[in-house]
Amino acid sequence: MPAPSTIDLIGAPIEIGTSEPGAVMGPAALRTAGLLRVLRDLGFTVRDQGDLAPDCTPGQRDLPAIRAWMTEISRAVETALDGGSLPLVAGGDHSLSLGSIDGALRHCGRTGRPVFVLWLDAHADFNTLETSPSGNVHGMPLAALCGEPGFDDLFAGGERPLLDPRRIHLFGLRSIDAGERAIVTQRQVNVIDMRTIDEFGVVAPLRRILDRVAAANGHLHVSFDVDFLDPAIAPGVGTTVPGGATFREAHLIMEMLCDSGLVGSPRRGGVEPLPRRARAQRPGTRRAGGEPVRPPHHRPADRAAAGGVSDLGRCPHAPRRQPILSCQ
Repeated sequence: MPAPSTIDLIGAPIEIGTSEPGAVMGPAALRTAGLLRVLRDLGFTVRDQGDLAPDCTPGQRDLPAIRAWMTEISRAVETALDGGSLPLVAGGDHSLSLGSIDGALRHCGRTGRPVFVLWLDAHADFNTLETSPSGNVHGMPLAALCGEPGFDDLFAGGERPLLDPRRIHLFGLRSIDAGERAIVTQRQVNVIDMRTIDEFGVVAPLRRILDRVAAANGHLHVSFDVDFLDPAIAPGVGTTVPGGATFREAHLIMEMLCDSGLVGSPRRGGVEPLPRRARAQRPGTRRAGGEPVRPPHHRPADRAAAGGVSDLGRCPHAPRRQPILSCQ
């Protein structure tokens, strides 16, 4: 299946799933940083669909508000996919993945393609209502999408498609709660933690994931939370965890995703653009965000010419990591 040449940029200024303020400014910050120009310079037709505005009052954080947001996001993603476009959802806190992946599941349910999820994140986000220490929805989207009990009211009425946990790949994991760990193991979620990446790099494990998706003619949803990156280069998030990916590692991942032609619905979130932190991270996160859809002929032969791609190595202060879970 040929990769779409049109991108629908969908703003989701949502922070309903977190107690930390700031994520609501994420879509505006990404636009201000030049994300649309970067994508257009790469040869894509970009249709900015604006920001979603569900029928709830600003600051409303109850169940009806969450359901309204998830319904709007799901519908926008499903509509873009039905029209042959690539939906790029810009958030916003990570609870928005409830809607974006639900939209992909609904679309693929009609086309008969299995949905795979590449979860580039410091956290598993597989907590349930019983295991979550904070109660924040942004730490629960994968559990909800896989059908764990207690989440049905978050979605629009009627039967909904469920995500197969065995098709989830947690990539770059380095923080997980105890109860969450047990569920991830029981549900046979695939885990590539940062200890594994330290030892084997990103290429081999990512290649296995892409080969699996291609063999199944699958739809790959990529969720990129900025806390996947080390906070030394991306401090503008609310849940920083030391020892994350370098810019070079993230850039290589994005190039491999682009080359694969498998990405069907990327999502980018976790940005909290408070002034000091936003200034510190803007160039790097903007460049990384454009790479999943960068055609190979746009890639410079000398990576040093690509705005500092080659001048970042493993952060010297990053602690030695212990395995989170066995690599599956």
